[in-house]
Amino acid sequence: MWIDTHCHLDAAEFDGDRDEVLARARDGGVSMMVIPGVEAAGFARVAALARRYGYAYALGIHPLYTPRAADADLERLQACLEAGRDDPRLVAVGEIGLDYAVEGVDRGRQEWFYAQQLRLARQFRLPVILHVRRSADGLLKYLNRHEVIGGIAHAFNGSEDQALRMVARGLKLGYGGAMTYDGSLRIRQLASSLPDDAWVLETDAPDIPPQWRRKEGARLRNEPGDLPAMAGVMAQLRQLPLAEVARLNRRNACAALPKLAALLDPPG
Repeated sequence: MWIDTHCHLDAAEFDGDRDEVLARARDGGVSMMVIPGVEAAGFARVAALARRYGYAYALGIHPLYTPRAADADLERLQACLEAGRDDPRLVAVGEIGLDYAVEGVDRGRQEWFYAQQLRLARQFRLPVILHVRRSADGLLKYLNRHEVIGGIAHAFNGSEDQALRMVARGLKLGYGGAMTYDGSLRIRQLASSLPDDAWVLETDAPDIPPQWRRKEGARLRNEPGDLPAMAGVMAQLRQLPLAEVARLNRRNACAALPKLAALLDPPG
């Protein structure tokens, strides 16, 4: 069984053939995925897709959506987390975080939304799924102030020191499409050398396509069905059998997002 810990199944890129995309994923052995929310307007859709297809979901306000987010959206998030206390498919607060790579997005507003959502994660005893882009130190600063129960630093591309500090905070580091690029030397080095319990696999579909979907300069759509091939790259980097990568990914995903375990092995 493969688990895709980060897939934007609600994205418009899948509206024309979502069932076919998921059929290809299932044929490849991807039987579980986590669908993160990015804005309050999409919370209900994310939850509905998870229930329809038997997956997990998270709710949060993405840093790049903060310019159009209202302060009241945090109240809406809190209400959805309260309503979902007993929903086994609601596994995290996310996708939240900071993005310092995109010009023109107010850092102060990003940081305010991030801090408020860390407080909600703490209140509801949920892990977090963090967006990390040139912002690892900023994320860690707020984690020092608002301790959470763990989670995933999605698409991690920071330094080894930042990676180890994330892991020390109880976070797993997400690896996917960028790990397949020959030029991603730092990402590949970390993917090969981190402790066995420090990482999880993800596609971020439809974004961050793997090397084989970047042909002649074109950026083709990423799919959750690409996860096993990405896992093959991880197996090569870590010099492990593919079955062991699958086992570690499952174990680490359940450690990062504890409510996943009951979805994978339902009682009875």
